[in-house]
Amino acid sequence: MNQSKTSLVTLFATFAKIGVMTFGGGYAMLPMLQDEIVNRKHWCSEENLLDYFAVGQCTPGIIAINTATFIGYKTRGNIGGIVATLGMVFPSLVIISVVYHVLEAFQSNIYVQYALSGIQVAVAALISCSVIKLAKKSLVDAPAVLLAVAVLASLVAFGLSPIIFILVGIAFGLTVSGVKERKKHGADTSDQGGSSC
Repeated sequence: MNQSKTSLVTLFATFAKIGVMTFGGGYAMLPMLQDEIVNRKHWCSEENLLDYFAVGQCTPGIIAINTATFIGYKTRGNIGGIVATLGMVFPSLVIISVVYHVLEAFQSNIYVQYALSGIQVAVAALISCSVIKLAKKSLVDAPAVLLAVAVLASLVAFGLSPIIFILVGIAFGLTVSGVKERKKHGADTSDQGGSSC
């Protein structure tokens, strides 16, 4: 994609739109990112988005902002990273500034509590849908499935930090790729040896 074709205004507006609708934390942003960034704007692929999310998880800061910064940087370089980050933060800054003054009046409102409960259910469904889509892209062979099952079981059983699992995933990916490359190189060598006879 030609980076110059994406305006900074479009970049800011896109992430402000995502930011204003992101209820439930960074993971709730994933379905909106898939729809806006991957399907509509075509700024990155689903595989790239998954990579940005993984790196955003294990780098300092909030995952939603980190991911926006990565995508903005890919789209328009340094200035794009700054603009996308500001777009993501701006709605929250405005909303929090407004809500702060009326929070006490709404805290005990039963209708507000019902609305928030409904939002939580919808967010859970959206996250589940995104996880299924990303799993189809990521779980491409037996080692990947094995790692996913092991990480899920360990996370449920021990509740370890996600950073540990990301580091394990890095080591696992490097190891499996190394083994595949060695097997491929050995097969190529065997074919060359057989053809020379």
